[in-house]
Amino acid sequence: MKPAWDKLMKNMNKPNILVADVDCTAAGKPLCDSNGVQGFPTIKHGDPNNLEDYQGGRDYDALKSFADKLKPVCSPANLDLCEDDDRAKIEELMAMSADDLNAAIEEKEQIIKDAEQTFEDELEKLQNKYKQISEDKDNAIAEVKASGLGLMKAVKASGGKSEL
Repeated sequence: MKPAWDKLMKNMNKPNILVADVDCTAAGKPLCDSNGVQGFPTIKHGDPNNLEDYQGGRDYDALKSFADKLKPVCSPANLDLCEDDDRAKIEELMAMSADDLNAAIEEKEQIIKDAEQTFEDELEKLQNKYKQISEDKDNAIAEVKASGLGLMKAVKASGGKSEL
């Protein structure tokens, strides 16, 4: 995908549209962390303060087709692009004090952190349950085999009952 992305960066000539890459393992790590980048490669698009995940194709033609459709979006910097409901919400948020806005952001971010923690906790429980079930299965199989299953199969294969 890297060659296709590099070609797109080189060929993108739309004003107000930036196509760039960030090294999330080096100096760009804080930027990646703050935007929820967890795997590589990750493609984000949209308002720089509210990026969304790209889910399309990863070859040059798919990337170029998507990028060609990009345009500025409704945001505090582009209120003229907003629907009435979105504009009203932005204006309501812009009217908040910095402290109130920070508190509201922290509250929403905490909800996300709580959801991620719940996911991690529940995933760990599932992994432990899977491990226990797998061990139980392996133990049951070993017990059955140790109880004479192999001899039973050998006797069956030899023709069954023998007369003395």
